This record gives sequence, C-alpha cells and structure tokens, in this order.
Amino acid sequence: MHRKAFTLIEVMVAVMIISVVIAALIKMFANNTHIFSQLTKQAKINQYASLFISNPDYGLEEKNIHLDDLVTDFKPESNLAKELRDTKVKILYQKLEQIDLSESDQQDSNSSMIFEIGKTVLKMNDSSVALIRIRME
Repeated sequence: MHRKAFTLIEVMVAVMIISVVIAALIKMFANNTHIFSQLTKQAKINQYASLFISNPDYGLEEKNIHLDDLVTDFKPESNLAKELRDTKVKILYQKLEQIDLSESDQQDSNSSMIFEIGKTVLKMNDSSVALIRIRME
C-alpha cells in the first residue's frame, strides 16, 4: 500500500524553509528601504551644502541662519521657499591652518597673501555635512 500524501514532518520542514526565505526577503526589503531613505536624505543635504559653496558670505564664521537667507538673489517656487525658510542651519567653523606667503616670499615684501584653510560644519535638524573652505586675504 503506497501513500500519496506528505507526512507531517515533511510539511513542517517545508513551512520552516518557506518561513526562513520570507523572513530573509522582508529583511532585505527593510534594509533597502532604509538605505534608500538615507541616500535621499544625504542628497538633500548635499544640495543644501552646494548653496553654501556658491555663497562666499557664509561658512567662514559661526552663526545660525535659515536656508532662505542664501537664496535672496532669486525667488524660488513657493514649496521650495517654505522648505528653505523652515530649515534652520547652525554653522560651525574651525580654522585648520593659515599659510602666510609673505613670510616665504622675501623678494616682494609689499605683497602679502594669506591662505586660511578651515572646516565648515553645517548642522541641520537631524543631519550634518562638513566642507573644507579656503579663504584668501
């Protein structure tokens, strides 16, 4: 007499294998969702940082500003303007090194050029980005 059905142990093993595969797929989906949200957030932060790179008035001193202060030269669309107005940024500046070229150039003592290398950290609500800035005096 041949049985044509699965035994209870075979069914339990199959359910366990399927459960492990489904758990792995759910974990992979959750990781991908987290990574994508972090990349989206970092892309937005990098866009905000580009506003500081293009604006020489900010980033070389410590202060608190709203991002809409950086775009006073043009009128962004209303949604972007509101987002920039609502985003407060704390600027932390640290002078890393100062290079005085007048000390090394003995030929022309009237010309003095000083390079200041500094690190600007932009702290927003839940994220931050750092930039290296060079200022010539």
